[in-house]
Amino acid sequence: MKELTAVIRRPIVTERSTALKAFNKYVFEVHPEATKPEIRQAVETLFRVQVKTVRTISVRGKLTRRMGKNPGYTSHWKKAIVRVAPGQEIKAAQE
Repeated sequence: MKELTAVIRRPIVTERSTALKAFNKYVFEVHPEATKPEIRQAVETLFRVQVKTVRTISVRGKLTRRMGKNPGYTSHWKKAIVRVAPGQEIKAAQE
């Protein structure tokens, strides 16, 4: 995975992720095959911040309710919780 813009797909904006900003933590949806060093490099390059830690979680797809015989599932995805150095913030992830 070479392209930094392909590593980070989008910021996750939920009530919980917004509360994590008080602890200098930001949540992103990342490529399922992205590694922690790749995520760190992408965040540091794209947002010009110093990353302290990266934690990743593989999120399983949920069962969806559909009309008919067979139920469906949402896609599996991976999220990363990135903690930046004190005093720094990521502006793009606050919207």
